[in-house]
Amino acid sequence: MNKLRALSSFCSILLLLELVFVAAEDPYRFFDWTVTYGDIYPLGVKQQGILINGQFPGPEIYSVTNDNLIINVRNNLTEPFLLSWNGVQQRRNSYQDGVYGTTCPIPPGQNFTYTLQVKDQIGSFFYFPSLAFHKAAGGFGAIKILSRPRIPVPFPDPAGDFSLLIGDWYQINHKTLQSVLDFGHRLPLPQAVLINGRPNGTTFTVEQGKTYRLRISNVGLENSLNFRIEGHTMTLVEVEGTHTIQTKYSSLDVHVGQSYSVLITADQAPKDYYIAVSTRFTDKIITSTAILHYSNSQQSVSGTIPGGPTDQIDWSIQQARSIRTNLTASGPRPNPQGSYHYGLINISRTITLSSSAAQVNKKQRYAVNSVSFVAADTPLKLADYFKIGGVFKVGSIPDSPSRKPMYLDTSVMGADFRAFVEIVFQNNENIVQSWHIDGYSFWVVGMDGGVWTPQSRNEYNLRDAVSRCTTQVYPKSWTAIYMALDNVGMWNVRSEFWARQYLGQQFYLRVYSPVGSIRDEYPIPKNALLCGKAAGRTSR
Repeated sequence: MNKLRALSSFCSILLLLELVFVAAEDPYRFFDWTVTYGDIYPLGVKQQGILINGQFPGPEIYSVTNDNLIINVRNNLTEPFLLSWNGVQQRRNSYQDGVYGTTCPIPPGQNFTYTLQVKDQIGSFFYFPSLAFHKAAGGFGAIKILSRPRIPVPFPDPAGDFSLLIGDWYQINHKTLQSVLDFGHRLPLPQAVLINGRPNGTTFTVEQGKTYRLRISNVGLENSLNFRIEGHTMTLVEVEGTHTIQTKYSSLDVHVGQSYSVLITADQAPKDYYIAVSTRFTDKIITSTAILHYSNSQQSVSGTIPGGPTDQIDWSIQQARSIRTNLTASGPRPNPQGSYHYGLINISRTITLSSSAAQVNKKQRYAVNSVSFVAADTPLKLADYFKIGGVFKVGSIPDSPSRKPMYLDTSVMGADFRAFVEIVFQNNENIVQSWHIDGYSFWVVGMDGGVWTPQSRNEYNLRDAVSRCTTQVYPKSWTAIYMALDNVGMWNVRSEFWARQYLGQQFYLRVYSPVGSIRDEYPIPKNALLCGKAAGRTSR
């Protein structure tokens, strides 16, 4: 009898533990997407676009901190396809990152189910196709990650929450653009700027007196863009997952790959107002418009489209420096964002990354520290997992600029798990650059003209620098970031200038832990696609 009672108690405890585990498990959201080619008419003439479930842009992903996103992607294109998730950190799980260095492409007619968790994240991001030059044909969409209900947000709930995907656009077919690059030539300038897939006419309806949130992402290929709304000021509240000091702006520079959230209040006379987006730092300014429509409007948009800054670098730098973290606001967790004192942590390593452009074998290429990246025949993460030799070499890109002529290699930089590094992006060219690091957010501690030196650290913001995943680097200037390497995996570091990325201005950062514990990194997914030298092996 005592044994039966003990067994009954033990089973009750197991049942209770199981119920607690189920109750505590984070929610799941399921998405079923089919990727196809289809006719689109963004500039009034027929183009071949990449559609997701028949939509251009693709469906929006709505989620809450810690949600599990199960996204089944069926590839009905005629060539391999991958989606990547700009700003989603893929904690301990770079296998799901959706770039060729981590994930095998989805073959035509087949599917792959991504399993993502937006672990300890909030904010505004986007997804995009990462292979070939697919990004020039569409396939991108917005990602919203809301705070959990019990986590305080530093502003009242808005009356509405709109996503605006802005970006430069070519009327030229994406395969033709890719061929131009493959033959070693540069691309012409884009023909237009789109706002949610249209150069003009997209309408956002608001009610007078109410406040709305706009999530603005530059999903384009190369151009920095300026965003503004006729007659309205914008209050910046969030940048790529960080709540910011709530500074007001009349216009906002959004560089390629960046995302911002602003609040606007419909406090003007009841009519329609221009939303204007125009290129920055270009000889020819391209402008597109959308419409902010008051629900009680009695007048359509009319008159002159509001102008914005054009080539003023200093203006943009000053705006960038004014964007700072709200130290007292909660992030994805209830503790204040300022509780992590990044400025007091000792730097364990300084990495200086210098971009360059040159001809290699009589073809245009781009490089980081003289190395122009070429893809291997096997995703680097899979080669690392299966210990396949001859695919890449850790250390094939140096920590600092090289005086060597530009050369081709599968560049991988090694880094230790839990190191705290300083990375300096040095831009010696006459263009504005934009750099992104997968798997991470980093603190943008400083930016200035000229060449970075150790004395430049005297200018750093070591208190409330904004934490984000994509940063701009101005012409003949530098940008410095601090980054805590707390996410094991193989992570893409790339130029967001997409032609430059395609022609080699990228590399992979291998953040390594020798422990091999699932506390540091998840095992390879059971459904992982295996290709190249990994084909025929067993995932798990």
